[in-house]
Amino acid sequence: MGGLGLGGIAIVVVIALITKQNPLALLQQVAGGDATVTAPSPINDATEEPEVRFISFVLDTAQQMWRQTLPATGRTWRDARLVVFRDRIGSACGNASAASGPFYCPGDEKVYLDLAFYDELKKRFGAPGEFAQAYVLAHEIGHHVQKVLGTEAKVRAEMERRPDQQNQLSVLVELQADCYAGVWAHTAAQEGIVQAGDIDDGLRAAAAVGDDRIQRMGGGAMHPESWTHGSSAQRATWFRRGFNGGTVSGCDTFSGN
Repeated sequence: MGGLGLGGIAIVVVIALITKQNPLALLQQVAGGDATVTAPSPINDATEEPEVRFISFVLDTAQQMWRQTLPATGRTWRDARLVVFRDRIGSACGNASAASGPFYCPGDEKVYLDLAFYDELKKRFGAPGEFAQAYVLAHEIGHHVQKVLGTEAKVRAEMERRPDQQNQLSVLVELQADCYAGVWAHTAAQEGIVQAGDIDDGLRAAAAVGDDRIQRMGGGAMHPESWTHGSSAQRATWFRRGFNGGTVSGCDTFSGN
């Protein structure tokens, strides 16, 4: 987007809301690109509208990237839908609360994002910044990539066959989604949407929600066998691998490489 950067995008969105212009049209004027957005669910608090618009923009850039990338794998991309909420929500995967955190539901192919999690990401986990928010969404879209590629169905079948391996398989699934978030960041950097400092924010966000760090914050001992998302180092490593390589094939967490 012409070197605008995620911080610049957020500022443009705020200006558009203040001046009562269409923020997507203004982004096009400033950046000279398309800004087709899958609309999220409405949020009643007007102060959250800039954040919702920003999230929607990130969603659109991610889906455009995967729409162009997936055909090389022999698959055709289909858009996921984004549901933005606070407190509680129902989904095809069951009811969820703020404690659930952001999640992707393969049953209805929707990403569910509680804005309260972004507050927690800043205050509890120490990962502020627009790109930290973008990373979270790109990670969840990574799970939709797994659904489209058929990875999700294969892993689910393996979990049913080997219930003793569920946690280990879950870690591999989550690390792959981190890698796919890095693939999006790779393309976004080439297009000038992401700046060098943004990647550091993304790495901090990935490390902030590692299972080992969360267990330490809870005052408990380390229990790697209970992890479902991977350690801070693993999550940051796979995000960086996706960013450096920029390919789907480079995100094979299941091969042991």
